[in-house]
Amino acid sequence: MSIPFIDLATQQTRLKSDIDARMAKVLAHGKYIMGPEIAELEHLLLEFCGARHALSVSSGTDALLMALMGDGIGPGDAVFLPAFTFTATAEVVIIAGATPVFVDVDAGNYNIDYDDLQRRIDIVVSDGKLRPRAIMPVDLFGLSADYVRLGQIAADHDMLVIADAAQSFGGNIRGQRVGSLAPISATSFFPAKPLGCYGDGGAIFTDDDDRADRWKSIRAHGKGGQKYDIVRIGLNARLDTLQAAILLSKMTIFDEEIVAREKLAKKYDARLANRVILPGREEGYQSAWAQYTIQVENRDEIIASLRENDVPTAVYYPLPMHLQTAYASYGDGKGSLPVSERLSGSVLSLPMHPYMSEATADAICDAVIEAVNT
Repeated sequence: MSIPFIDLATQQTRLKSDIDARMAKVLAHGKYIMGPEIAELEHLLLEFCGARHALSVSSGTDALLMALMGDGIGPGDAVFLPAFTFTATAEVVIIAGATPVFVDVDAGNYNIDYDDLQRRIDIVVSDGKLRPRAIMPVDLFGLSADYVRLGQIAADHDMLVIADAAQSFGGNIRGQRVGSLAPISATSFFPAKPLGCYGDGGAIFTDDDDRADRWKSIRAHGKGGQKYDIVRIGLNARLDTLQAAILLSKMTIFDEEIVAREKLAKKYDARLANRVILPGREEGYQSAWAQYTIQVENRDEIIASLRENDVPTAVYYPLPMHLQTAYASYGDGKGSLPVSERLSGSVLSLPMHPYMSEATADAICDAVIEAVNT
């Protein structure tokens, strides 16, 4: 029997009657753009994470772009971000007109390396061609970066921290939830995320009233007080009301699902310890477990062995950003970010979702152990 990598079907079956009712309500009132479900969702999101403002948007990518646009980050500005991440983090910097500066990551937890970050900030300052304006860490695979430390580094250079929390919403650090850890946090509701809708979607969080007002304008084409009063360059970046209705339903079980993800992660930890390199944990940190990512040798052979046992896998990410064709001119070439380059050749993500049975988890672990011992 095939094992799902992410089991959205079981979740949908569980929520079907509630989702159907919520979507029927939207179809009845017909307010498909900025309907009442949008405000209801935004209120639940800010209550959930503890931020003062939560704005729903069309995607996690647009959330990141709005964060840059809202603070006027653009030409002549340097934005520091990890190379071991998805393209969205880098592409928005270039779309905004700024320059990405790629930073290596920590081999244990996959998040931005603070020492390498400081070194690259110093290089940019010494070079004098760009203004260091922002740090955009990525909470990779669900584990938050250390935003206290990042805030200290940023403060020393009068920089802004923008958290790319596309994979970590639902996690926390010592009880303080993702969305309230950084001055700005952006997340994604892509279907495969821990909290996902049935299309593209995202949200952006802040405690700053002025920023929130700017973002409201930007997501609606830059409008001012009236629809055709355009006061800034903006985007068409609103979340659809139907997607908000789906997210409202999913939020009713979100806490429970995060607990189930943690239970599965601990199961993997216990079974796979000393067999593979496990994902790093930090004391006081709760991951959202968007992915459970191990490190292995002979990855291709292990993937093939797991496939024979009907265990799906994924590789996030097979090539770091500084070696991608589109970004090569912004990096320093092969060998410049050794940890990111090594991880791209050794990471492997296993099935992770809150509906996995004990028997299936054991079957996956058995298959991994067999593969690495072959």
